[in-house]
Amino acid sequence: MGLCLSHQAAREEHPEGSTLERILLDEKDEIEAFLRKNVFLHIYALGDLDDLFWEHTRWFGLKGPAGLKAVTMTYHGYDRPVLVAMHEGDMAHMRELLTAIAPILPDRCYAHLSPGSLTALEESYLATPCGIYHKMALVDHSALDGIDTSRVVPLTTDDLDDMLEFYETSYPNHWFQPRMLRTGQYYGIREKGVLVSVAGVHVYSKRYEVAAMGNITTRPEHRGKGMARAVSAKLCKALLKTVKHIGLNVSVNNKRALKLYRGMGFEIIGSYEEYALERKGER
Repeated sequence: MGLCLSHQAAREEHPEGSTLERILLDEKDEIEAFLRKNVFLHIYALGDLDDLFWEHTRWFGLKGPAGLKAVTMTYHGYDRPVLVAMHEGDMAHMRELLTAIAPILPDRCYAHLSPGSLTALEESYLATPCGIYHKMALVDHSALDGIDTSRVVPLTTDDLDDMLEFYETSYPNHWFQPRMLRTGQYYGIREKGVLVSVAGVHVYSKRYEVAAMGNITTRPEHRGKGMARAVSAKLCKALLKTVKHIGLNVSVNNKRALKLYRGMGFEIIGSYEEYALERKGER
């Protein structure tokens, strides 16, 4: 049964007698209530409910008599859309939702998927694995207290040209976009006027009290000097003035970053898989 894009639900009777609906979602309060069940698992999606990001999103849900059972989102703020499908527990509802919306998803997208959900897309897409990632949550705020952040300065739109050069040199596969500076949550270190280390956010919302850190890197020749630790700690301290929940994603293979974030009070709360998806027959 196809997904109804007129916001009228497509209903399907299930063996246990319940009725599930696959729908396009547009009510922030309804989406938020579901995502709040596991804030750190859904921290990126919660941040994307903010007005700064909302216009770039499209949300889908699987709903039963008791409410939403699974939620997915596509984010269209990048050259390649990003599909976010985070779920905990039994993947049956998530797979059902992904199967239903597969025909109307972008032909090419980058996907963040909970383990076990890719099978719902394999009939429609060729999937290239891009790594396994941990989701980490800041749980010990006191660990930030002893970190020297005296050299770290806030970055603004006046620093944009330097930041673009910095990312192209230090992090070519970055996810930074100039409009992210509007969050006011980017910090850096300069040496002799040159930007050498930066920490920022992928999403930030004062309204929803969440932030997902990202675009954190240091110029190769300056690594190993504690700069990433300093800019990240400064960012965390600034974020904690307006949000309650701070999270980030890090590759399971990035042992240095995992050690860094653990030392700052972060803990692993789950894992997920990243894939580059291309609809079959599109090549």
